[in-house]
Amino acid sequence: MQDFFTGIAESFTKTFITDDRWLQLLQGLLVTLEITVFAAFLGIALGFLVAIVRSTFDMNLAGKKCRGFGDRVLKAINFICNIYITVIRGTPVVIQLMIMYYIVFASSRNGIIAAILSFGINSGAYVAEIVRSGIMSIDKGQFEASRSLGFNYSSTMIYVIIPQAFKNILPALGNEFIVLVKETSVAGYVALQDLTYVGNLIRSRTYEAFFPLIAIALIYLVIVLFLTFLLKKLERRLRSSDH
Repeated sequence: MQDFFTGIAESFTKTFITDDRWLQLLQGLLVTLEITVFAAFLGIALGFLVAIVRSTFDMNLAGKKCRGFGDRVLKAINFICNIYITVIRGTPVVIQLMIMYYIVFASSRNGIIAAILSFGINSGAYVAEIVRSGIMSIDKGQFEASRSLGFNYSSTMIYVIIPQAFKNILPALGNEFIVLVKETSVAGYVALQDLTYVGNLIRSRTYEAFFPLIAIALIYLVIVLFLTFLLKKLERRLRSSDH
């Protein structure tokens, strides 16, 4: 029994203490958080933009003939958005990351920027469909009532439709952000020293698998639990504002 605990202590020391490896894990965590935060902002902006284009097309032009230049422009943009969503959702995120790093950024090999763009563009496709479904779930009477009050289409979307849709899609949107956090674990494919990459590097140097891998799993779990807590708190606040 004493040998067992001695071995555990030695394994812990080699994983976290020797060569200040806990600092390496901390630096890897910071890289993971940096990629996740900026990718999330990009995904939200891109997703909302694509969702508004697609929902506008669905509500005004789907199954109808184009009546002017503006309708044709909207139809063309909607076509591009459909291709974007189809391609991004139909290919693995790790392949998108490698294309971005080894082809798009082949000359500079800027791993952080490539990762942020890859994960942000990938997340944007899923956010777009989540937001579009939320917008389409709002009763059409809301549009008509807003128009009767003098709101134009843009004002109706900003002040009436999107706030209501946001409450409906918040759980799905939160789940997408949680998935994004975990998806960043493949950033090591382009030699980024994120949390997973550093943990695996420590494992390869110490020949100890237990503590590095369990530590990585626990850190991701804590991040996910924290995000879940914040989302539930936001949901409760939004529900209380309805009363």
